[in-house]
Amino acid sequence: MRKIIHIDMDCFYAAIEMRENPKLVGKPLAVGGGESRGVVCTCNYEARKFGVRSAMPGFMARERCPQIIFLPVRFDLYRAVSQQIQTILREVTELVEPLSLDEAYLDVTACDRYAWDIAKEVRARVFTETGLTASAGIAPNKMLAKIASEWRKPNGQFAILPDQIQAFMATLPVRKVWGIGPKSAERLTTHGIQTCGDFQNFSLIEMAQQFGRWGEELFHLCRGEDERAVEPHWIRKSLSNEKTFSENLVSLAACEAAMIKLAEATLEELKTKASDRQVRKAFVTVKFSDFTRTTKECICPEPTASIYRTLLAEAYARKALPVRLLGAGVRFADGEEPQLELF
Repeated sequence: MRKIIHIDMDCFYAAIEMRENPKLVGKPLAVGGGESRGVVCTCNYEARKFGVRSAMPGFMARERCPQIIFLPVRFDLYRAVSQQIQTILREVTELVEPLSLDEAYLDVTACDRYAWDIAKEVRARVFTETGLTASAGIAPNKMLAKIASEWRKPNGQFAILPDQIQAFMATLPVRKVWGIGPKSAERLTTHGIQTCGDFQNFSLIEMAQQFGRWGEELFHLCRGEDERAVEPHWIRKSLSNEKTFSENLVSLAACEAAMIKLAEATLEELKTKASDRQVRKAFVTVKFSDFTRTTKECICPEPTASIYRTLLAEAYARKALPVRLLGAGVRFADGEEPQLELF
């Protein structure tokens, strides 16, 4: 039986900005683009009271909270603080798997102390050394630990013990399960499936027939079973650059001009950050003026600007609407996993 802790920093970017400028404390704050085409990277809890959320367009955040303060993203600062936190975690155990700058898994199975006490001490050290608060989830596996870390946010912790899993999963909304997004959850609701308990009424064979290979995994996840190990050496699966434009690009020619710059930036970043990685695919992302998003990719071990232009033309042709965002990227051969559909 594993002992897994999920550490999740509370509104990380916004919390750092409030630490750097205490005058911002208590005021609704967002980090990211506050202009009409910008996107909220994260926001503090004062802003969330108004319904502001991460990934929300900046104009929508201003509509919901006119007094909100927008600050530019400072990734160099956030990375430096994240490194401080990672150092603290690795003093507890070598089995640390970072998920992003602000969250990570710890496997403390080999530690001869209660996971609850370890999580409490980690959070205390993080606060003492960085001035920031973190929440923690403790459980026998990664999925449950991540779910648990949301239960007492902010600045709290919650544990799901082995003998509590069955009752906990029976009423847990399917949206909380790893791999099920908002659209999938909405579709499942139309099938009368709202909780993991509803899913448990199906046999393994029925799940596999209905959802394919993903159904077999889902059969175990909805019962709180997750055998994934904490992987201390995380492998990046892709690299990309995106740009949201202040005004829509209204022609393919305008998109091509912008794509050339994005492609050059991506290829340069590939040389400096992942020169030893084998590329399997190149892809472009297009978000149209109606906010729909499409991706076009191809197998391509050596991407070029010309390939990105070709992918762009094919993606653009799907709607031929004005474009508000473009992206260019690569997927690595040793990190790519097949994308499975729920339906």
